[in-house]
Amino acid sequence: MSVLRLGYVHARVTDMAEAKRHYGDTMGLYPMLEEQGRVYYKGWDEYDHHSLVLEEGGVGLVKLGYKVADPADIELYEKRAEQFGCLVERMSTGENREVGDGIRIVLPSDHVVELYHEMTLVGTEVGTHNPDVFPRHLVGVGAPRIDHALITAEDPGLADRFFREVLGFYATERVATSLDDDAQIIGSWLSTSNTPHDIAVIGGPNGKLHHFAFQLADWSDIKRAGGLFAMDDVPVDVGPTQHGITRGETIYYFDPSGNRNEVFSGGYLAFPDRPTVTWTVDELAKGIFYIGRELNDRFTSVLT
Repeated sequence: MSVLRLGYVHARVTDMAEAKRHYGDTMGLYPMLEEQGRVYYKGWDEYDHHSLVLEEGGVGLVKLGYKVADPADIELYEKRAEQFGCLVERMSTGENREVGDGIRIVLPSDHVVELYHEMTLVGTEVGTHNPDVFPRHLVGVGAPRIDHALITAEDPGLADRFFREVLGFYATERVATSLDDDAQIIGSWLSTSNTPHDIAVIGGPNGKLHHFAFQLADWSDIKRAGGLFAMDDVPVDVGPTQHGITRGETIYYFDPSGNRNEVFSGGYLAFPDRPTVTWTVDELAKGIFYIGRELNDRFTSVLT
């Protein structure tokens, strides 16, 4: 039984035309389907139908979708979520375009998480038979795939418990008020795979999004993305720089609606038996931005 990975992000945008320019032309995602008020995208190295859905009207996060390894596991996750005290409902094939049966969970933080096993398989841009290492005609950044999301919660410790106890994630790193066992959790980075984080939660208002991220190959791709952001007048929040937490290389920036994005590379291989790294609040700036060791007001206050 396992949750495999983040499968999709649904995000609201205020201006679909501007959003399409950002995610299609600058980020280089592939448009897969367009319908009234929605556009579906995937990265070139993703084999399922989509990983990002833009919904016109407003700003912020609509929901996150996580793919599970076995359809039989969905019922077990449903029971666990109900026992945890969450509102849970079934979703049927076709309720989400190209997505099979699953469940929809409202977290204690008011975020919506969907679990599913099936999505229409369309394949990667390079295929599975003697593939090239990347497509010849990448557009813009050419992001290969979605990577993770960071959300905020009034009680990040409770959100940490949900992902661990209900979905079987494990905490790779945490920010806490002290090193004591009973310390309050300020932030938690959790993985269900071998990446440093598939979801992260920090203290803040319930139901809000801090950012969602795209994975790039390495530091050179991060710098190249920064150059493209300059060419396309993309508002950059922070970077290029490196995190202490996760050790990843990063740029934070905003889409035209004000949703914060990230391009992320590097980090370490994570495993469930790896001890959780703890950062104390007094070293939070070093943990978030290891090189500059400084947090700007915008990074901690702008949420959607």
